[in-house]
Amino acid sequence: MTRPKQRPLTLRDVSEACGVSEMTVSRVLRNRGDVSAATREKVLAAAKNLGYVPNQIAGSLASQRVNLVAVIIPSLSNMVFPEVLTGINRVLDNTPLQPVFGVTDYLPEKEEQVLYEMLSWRPSGVIIAGLEHSDATRAMLQNAGIPVVEIMDTDGTPVDSMVGISHRRAGRKMANAILKQGYSRIGFLGTKMPLDHRARKRFEGFTEGLTKAGIEIEDREFYSGGSALAKGREMTQAMLERSPDLDFLYYSNDMIGAGGLLHLLDAGIDVPGQIGLAGFNGVELLDGLPCQLATMDACRAEIGEEAARIILARSAEPETDTPPAPVHKTLAPKVTFGDTLRRRR
Repeated sequence: MTRPKQRPLTLRDVSEACGVSEMTVSRVLRNRGDVSAATREKVLAAAKNLGYVPNQIAGSLASQRVNLVAVIIPSLSNMVFPEVLTGINRVLDNTPLQPVFGVTDYLPEKEEQVLYEMLSWRPSGVIIAGLEHSDATRAMLQNAGIPVVEIMDTDGTPVDSMVGISHRRAGRKMANAILKQGYSRIGFLGTKMPLDHRARKRFEGFTEGLTKAGIEIEDREFYSGGSALAKGREMTQAMLERSPDLDFLYYSNDMIGAGGLLHLLDAGIDVPGQIGLAGFNGVELLDGLPCQLATMDACRAEIGEEAARIILARSAEPETDTPPAPVHKTLAPKVTFGDTLRRRR
């Protein structure tokens, strides 16, 4: 038997269920007007029992906005971004604003598509990863007429507000920390970077820091796709077979760094005496390794929180002909030496 198509619930359904007028139901659900506490409770209980969800698009036609915040990130499989989302959600929880998420897979054309669809819902703001976008994406962000916060990176020119870290500065900072401990024969292992602009900028900053001290990277290895731990093992083995005299390996992220560490421990290589290691991101999942990988925290949760606060504050401001000044905030990540970056006494 074919199940008949159900019609959407309406205000009239809620009105009939609780015995008050549709106008009163509308006032309660939009939190407008003077309605007694008893009536409000009756309406909310009826709506909940029926499973009624207000049509926010229709209810917001006057302002041309809904209480959604579009959050656009490159990946959910990358451990970096769930922490950013947690920070956003922590700030927007118990506020009128609700985050909705879209994933681009680091593809500019997909970012355009996701942003286009999200803007069609007339959100109250956009939080989007990175500063590099296609011309079409940048035009949509510039003309959306809503607050935009670009996150994770501050090495560039934002459309509106931005919150993140300077990845070039982070790369230079790690290079200085490594050189200060006396390492000089350095290899780099990372992801292929044409579309991962933040990893590319860290690599550029890292090489700048080395060059300033008269040192060049002696070997490098890149990968794309597959298990990061397994790739870290494979790349580390391949690099040391080519360049056995290296005394330090710098990885573009902690996951491949952890794979490299496991390979070195299995091979009986002294870490950090014979070879030092460092990664990037400060992934807490790796705290259970036999020894702690040197790394740098990317301030992920804090970035999410700051971005959400900007959107929340801007959404509460009255609309004027003069838009408020954008917020540009650069956070300062710290090097964690762990057990794989020796410290000179």
